[in-house]
Amino acid sequence: MSDMQEPEVAVPAVKPKAEIIKDAVSLACRAPSLHNSQPWRWVAEQGALQLFLDPARVLNYDQSRREALIGCGAALHHLAVAMAAGGWETDVKRFPEPDDPDHIASLEFTPMTHVSDHDRLCADAILMRRTDRLPFSAPMDWESSAPMLREVVDADAVHLDFLPDDLRPQLAEASQIATSLRLYDSAYHAEIGWWTGEFRASDGIPYSSLVSAAEGDRIDVGRHFPVPQGGGERRIEIPEDHAKIVLLSTETDTPADALASGEALSAVLLECTMGDLATCTLTHITEVRTTRDLVAKLLGSNGHPQVLIRVGLAPAMENLPPITPRRPVAAVFRVKS
Repeated sequence: MSDMQEPEVAVPAVKPKAEIIKDAVSLACRAPSLHNSQPWRWVAEQGALQLFLDPARVLNYDQSRREALIGCGAALHHLAVAMAAGGWETDVKRFPEPDDPDHIASLEFTPMTHVSDHDRLCADAILMRRTDRLPFSAPMDWESSAPMLREVVDADAVHLDFLPDDLRPQLAEASQIATSLRLYDSAYHAEIGWWTGEFRASDGIPYSSLVSAAEGDRIDVGRHFPVPQGGGERRIEIPEDHAKIVLLSTETDTPADALASGEALSAVLLECTMGDLATCTLTHITEVRTTRDLVAKLLGSNGHPQVLIRVGLAPAMENLPPITPRRPVAAVFRVKS
């Protein structure tokens, strides 16, 4: 027998096909973003994927790009969930190029040995999730549901808190202050009007997803949108909103914190959807420095509030809110040869 060793043969790494990545991107783009602005671009190359922030989709009043980054973070988490359901684990390098702040993440994929039922249910929840702006009933068995939400959030990056019910009046006041501070900001109202226009076909918020003046009066913590014309008052059996309020905050306030907050937001929304809980993401309070600081003081925190989420129950026999539009995948995704 020869003492010579056989030369090692390199085994090529298994990588997902571009079509698999494209399907996952399609699901990822169902992620929520400010006014459904969808501020992301995706580029696939040799089985890997790059996520970029699209500056053209950043709103004028989001000069810090914090809200756009939160949206990109939600899409990033959605993407990992979609790939996991297809049997691929996602390795993420966030902000891989310090000189390019628009390059949000570089993603590579490796085959998983097992796809769990939870992986599949979580991906299904992407298509079931809706932003519901109508009033909610209080969630049942909240004491059991609340700890599950903590478990899906990376506590080293993002803090998850539940606003005590007795602080709800103060939060409602902060919501009103945020609205008042922008009452005469014509640029802000013009931009909201743009994103809720009837002509929006693949982005923005359709009129069917907005609330009437009477419906809005029953929600003490909510953003004021243009009031749609016509239509009756819905969900009249719930005279006032009894949602629980979830707060996501970070210790610092960097672009990385905003991105992490978006990833946590996605995890919470999908977990709630799997638990048959209705949700509505709120950022109008945290967009304004004055009311953002008020929320931090309410909880006795030195952190930086990023996102609030209303969580509750919608009537079981009621139809799901209409799905909001999304841009065609071809408009946000390309394969680089």
